[in-house]
Amino acid sequence: MKNFWKAANFKGHLLTAISYMIPIVCGAGFVIAIGMAFGGTSQDSLVMGKFNFLEALATLGGKALGMLPVIIATGIAFSIAGKPGIAPGFVVGLAANSISAGFIGGIIGGYVAGWIAVAVIKLVKVPSWAKGLMPTLIVPFLASLSSGLIMVYIIGTPVSWFTSWLTNLLQSMSGASNLIFGAVIGTLSIVDFGGPINKTAFAFALTLQAEGLNGAVTALQLTNTATPIGFGFAFLVAKLLRKNIYTREEVETLKSSMPMGVVNIVEGTIPIVMNDLVRGIVAAGLGGCVEGAILMSLANGEGATIPFGGFLMLPTMGSNWWVGLLAIAANVVVTGVVYALIKKDIPADQLDAVQSSSAEEEELDLDDIKVM
Repeated sequence: MKNFWKAANFKGHLLTAISYMIPIVCGAGFVIAIGMAFGGTSQDSLVMGKFNFLEALATLGGKALGMLPVIIATGIAFSIAGKPGIAPGFVVGLAANSISAGFIGGIIGGYVAGWIAVAVIKLVKVPSWAKGLMPTLIVPFLASLSSGLIMVYIIGTPVSWFTSWLTNLLQSMSGASNLIFGAVIGTLSIVDFGGPINKTAFAFALTLQAEGLNGAVTALQLTNTATPIGFGFAFLVAKLLRKNIYTREEVETLKSSMPMGVVNIVEGTIPIVMNDLVRGIVAAGLGGCVEGAILMSLANGEGATIPFGGFLMLPTMGSNWWVGLLAIAANVVVTGVVYALIKKDIPADQLDAVQSSSAEEEELDLDDIKVM
């Protein structure tokens, strides 16, 4: 069984697909965020002469985000079968969308389409003159037909039932339940700074948003927004504590990572965090925990209607925009203060030193905390 899971590589294929999907989410997220932030609304269709520029932006971004089950299915199938998996992945994703199987249906359908494509490649024998048709016609046709019908007649119903059950469960959460759920999402979204844990949490959050539950993806993305700013705030706190916690090289990195955070890109902080991994994760994790708990509890599980955009997400939260702003501020303060306190003071003669991410990690010692 262990060898089966290793050979199937569920995690690897999912993460590959998510890595393909993220640029689409980012691009479409910014398009719809700009449109909605300035008053545009997404339309069912764009009829020439009956929409304005902002409505066009909101609609284009919304339609693109509505295709996420198709995108994730295509990415997984491509990861499994290569180019022959693209067509069946696309078709099964469309099938998942059409029967309301959602993001979960897209994920499952992607695996089914990819494995069927591989099976066709290995098991279907054709004459030598037809071998050139295998990747462009035979495999896409057979795999698309099979996986699409499996989605419609076999997978779709139980996935829809499960999605409805999960949606009802999460909608019934309130108070302490939302606080705990938000704290968990906020922490998981940042502990590996855009790595596999973050991507897995992102996929789960997108699944919920597809069912109209926006709180989780908002908690996740606002954590990614606040954390780089929090590391910048740590610089100011450290100066008040008369500590040097960054080398000059790291200060230069902050100048680019903070603006990246404003637009929801957390990876700019990785060069800083890798120089002191344990302390960086502790500070960011605590900040994300507090941010997620505040957002989910005060907004009662509600959130932004878009899955990306940083501060541009706030206008789409309606009357709860102030909760998002408060959550970001709390994350910035907690991350900054904690990192400034637990980070070791760098001697003045070492401020110009180039730190290596391969350097041996020092053990966190609370005795190193210097207040004044």
